[in-house]
Amino acid sequence: METLANVLVGLVAALHLYILVLEMFLWQKKPGRGLHGFDPEMARATAPLAANQGLYNGFLAAGLIWGLIAADPTGFRAQVFFLSCVVVAGVYGTVTANRRILFAQALPGALALAAVLIAR
Repeated sequence: METLANVLVGLVAALHLYILVLEMFLWQKKPGRGLHGFDPEMARATAPLAANQGLYNGFLAAGLIWGLIAADPTGFRAQVFFLSCVVVAGVYGTVTANRRILFAQALPGALALAAVLIAR
């Protein structure tokens, strides 16, 4: 179960690294604009906000990676904390922005969190 938990945590970290790249570097390009259906003008106007969001996603990914490489109990605690942050951010995003976030962010985070807690 520990291996499954580590794989899920790694996948959630990779997802948030992908979101970082999308929001910080590709927002005004086709992949970023396509995410929300923005035209180039709207993408340009919202790029600073997206870059800020991307940075936060990078912090989540960094915390999860730290949790994977740190020895216990620090590694376990970091995983639980940062996965909890992922779930809370996903639920908040679902309520305030887009229901897709529930499935793209909150659900993977919750599954990884459950696996980490069960593996303990």
